[in-house]
Amino acid sequence: MATVSGMDTSTTKREIILQYIETLNIGEKISVRAIAKALGVSEGTAYKAIKEAEASGLVSTKERIGTVRIDRRRREALDQLTFGEVAEIVEGHLFGGASGLDKSLHKLVIGAMEIDAMLRYIDEGSLLIVGNRAGAHRCALEQGAGVLITGGFEPSEEVKALANENGLPIISSRHDTFTVASMINRAMYDRLIKRKIMLIEDLMTFSRPADVLRTGNTLLDFLKLCRETGSWRFPVIDDRGRVVGMMTSKDTGGAPDDCTIDKLMTKHPITAAPNIAVTSAAHTMAAEGIDLLPIVDRHRKLLGVVTRQQLLEALRFAGKQQEIGETFDDLIWAGFDADEAEGTPIYKGAITPQMSGSLGMVSEGILVTLMTQAGRRMIRDAGKRDYLIDGMTALFIKPVQIDSQIKIVPRALEMSRKSTKLEIELIDQTGLAAKVMMTAQMIDSY
Repeated sequence: MATVSGMDTSTTKREIILQYIETLNIGEKISVRAIAKALGVSEGTAYKAIKEAEASGLVSTKERIGTVRIDRRRREALDQLTFGEVAEIVEGHLFGGASGLDKSLHKLVIGAMEIDAMLRYIDEGSLLIVGNRAGAHRCALEQGAGVLITGGFEPSEEVKALANENGLPIISSRHDTFTVASMINRAMYDRLIKRKIMLIEDLMTFSRPADVLRTGNTLLDFLKLCRETGSWRFPVIDDRGRVVGMMTSKDTGGAPDDCTIDKLMTKHPITAAPNIAVTSAAHTMAAEGIDLLPIVDRHRKLLGVVTRQQLLEALRFAGKQQEIGETFDDLIWAGFDADEAEGTPIYKGAITPQMSGSLGMVSEGILVTLMTQAGRRMIRDAGKRDYLIDGMTALFIKPVQIDSQIKIVPRALEMSRKSTKLEIELIDQTGLAAKVMMTAQMIDSY
């Protein structure tokens, strides 16, 4: 194996290590010492590269196993837990079948029945959640299922050997069966919600190279690229592919054709990572007044670009999708309904005990959430639009009692294609209790 000392100077040592890790077989163990020896780098450099590979989903460190090469999981599979992830969720201890930790499970089976009846539900890829029942453990492993033992019990040596032989994890957790099932269900529910959140990486085709300029190019090269592409803005990269500037028609400034780009470009441009939310990127572009956003990795190497139009199209698409899972905002708003009998939307509902704060009254945060939810629904119903909040001033006039019947009245003080100003009042049986003044950026129509 050649050492890193002879590498191309445009490639860093950590990049060489990451490329080497990607060539390893799935399930292969790696270590700092082995990487350092194979590639001729220091152990400190190898350690940092392995941590970066772990953050990128190339490797995973498992208890009693070490660091192993894993298959980078797609976002489409976020709702599918692996046995290893289940072990972490339930604070479990692995007793056997380490080689199967990265397998995905598709079904949970609670072992609260006789073994013969249980076998009708257990199949390959499922996970049996059961107490200290050695016969059930053995049957599940023979059927191709993993086992999660509740109550902190340890499996027999025979069952451990069978788990290792079949490559199926057997895990023990100190929690009881109900708690374990609740913990796993919560984790899967959270993943359903995360799938609803659209990220930049969901929009991009990273294999398609972006049109770029290099620091040594001239103004003549910029004008030629403009004619070829029909665009007037491009990221500027250095010899390592890192984004160091942005070049637009505004930067030309009457310079001669042979003037180099590095003297004209806007330096230190705004960039974004591929794993940020589309909403966040759209807010940044609107706030900064930019129409092209370079997407970079942690070393600022260019991965691609997105336009503001692409982001707005993605937000329109996301707004049409069916809601998956309930967020805290959804749970807080549950039970509130619109009443338009008075000509303007008024949202009515009851304050529940779960909304109380430390002093027995409704939490101020809950009141703000209720008012912002009312404002958002009014805008959606009226103009089929949404918004991103820029600023908010809240006034709490008096405490709101638990079990109160309240109504929330949002009014648009000013609304344009780009922004809106809202006044939202929260009223209980005794009168005005809280009020919010809000400014927000509008998102184009669905």
